[in-house]
Amino acid sequence: MSQASTPWRDEMRATLALAWPLILTNLAQSAIHATDVILLGRLGARELAAGALGTNLMMACVVIGSGLVMAASPMTAKALGARFNAVRDVRRTVRQTMWAAVGITLPLWLLLWHGEAVLLTIGQEPALAADAGHFLRAMMWGLLPYLFYLVLRIFVAALERPGWSLAIALGGVVANAIINYGLVLGGFGMPKLGLFGAGLGSAIANSLMFVGMAIVVGVHPRFRRFHLFGHFWRADWPRFTAIWRLGLPIAVTLGLEVTVFNAATFLQGLLGQNSLAAHAIAIQIASVSFMVPLGLAQAATVRVGLALGRQDRAGIGRAGWTAWGLGVGFMATMALVMITAPRMLVGGFIDADNPANAEVVRLAISFLALAALFQIVDGAQAVGAGMLRGLHDATVPMVFAGVGYWVIGLACGAWLAFHAGWDGIGIWAGLALGLAIVSVLMTGRWALRERIGLVDPSWARV
Repeated sequence: MSQASTPWRDEMRATLALAWPLILTNLAQSAIHATDVILLGRLGARELAAGALGTNLMMACVVIGSGLVMAASPMTAKALGARFNAVRDVRRTVRQTMWAAVGITLPLWLLLWHGEAVLLTIGQEPALAADAGHFLRAMMWGLLPYLFYLVLRIFVAALERPGWSLAIALGGVVANAIINYGLVLGGFGMPKLGLFGAGLGSAIANSLMFVGMAIVVGVHPRFRRFHLFGHFWRADWPRFTAIWRLGLPIAVTLGLEVTVFNAATFLQGLLGQNSLAAHAIAIQIASVSFMVPLGLAQAATVRVGLALGRQDRAGIGRAGWTAWGLGVGFMATMALVMITAPRMLVGGFIDADNPANAEVVRLAISFLALAALFQIVDGAQAVGAGMLRGLHDATVPMVFAGVGYWVIGLACGAWLAFHAGWDGIGIWAGLALGLAIVSVLMTGRWALRERIGLVDPSWARV
């Protein structure tokens, strides 16, 4: 192998070493929610439906809060890239990100406390809204510990030691399963609290995950030198403002992405039960594969941020394009699987041989054909956004997301579904179009990063 290709090979190894624990951590978080669904399903259809309503509202708040605290990733990586021993700078960022987490959690808690009223406002059945509101008043207390856990997870990832957050997340899966089995179904001699127990168990599991991460960063020699919790109550208003300035556009961007899929689900519901069920299957398959480019996007933010701190122009390019190539390549492979074996994938969620399910299976297979294209552009936009965040570029990508997802994607999907007669396929076509536009805009902005001033073209690694 030529010497010129060695830096690219090394970058690929570093990216994969950082990304795979992040990918598995994301999957572990999904497993926690899947466990809750399984346990609530044991209680009955009503409890499952109410839990789904409450979880959807809770997850919207989690996404918004997570977007804000994600600002810590590029800021911490840049500081460590500029100076490996940037202990004080990193500590300031982590501390003020936790302050910002408190700041955004307070209004979100108020929203979740009145979850029943929110659900009634958007037309949900009163009995289900009441049950979901009861569930949320327990589950909501896990929001702040989860955001604190996420801040510490970002910190260890910036130090390129994400295995610790994976270990804690896997422990969280086990703890959540045990606690919720006890509190939901009355196992292990615990009180049977049903739906409220599911919310309480999730809050306890999130709190334990934060405590676990806090112990790791406080004890492990690699992390404890930063003294993250030292002088925790000392204000640092310039850094606090910087967190909000970078994090708020990220939060809005993620919020726009999540809510457009919620809106698409609502539109599918207007087309009937079969269309909604088929959409749920297709979107679940797409969501699982999305965990890979999501982890690569998180790794790209760190790797680009480290190179930015070093003022390494070539390193910035290698870090971004390596993650982008891996993400798009993986999603292209998944697209091929969706095209060649759609019935096998659908059969994992519903009995494809049961004649009663024939229409759902037919629709789900047709949706997966569009989901194949959807996969590739979704991977490109996700990793593209992560690359740009590494350059502290979040405001313009937020505009891209608003225009692509909502103004073009959802609007075109609704028109194709209800006016052009494409039905559910039209909604998926609109989503794919919106994601394709966002991916082109994100990737184009990255390609022009030096020309538009995101990177100084005179930088060179010393």
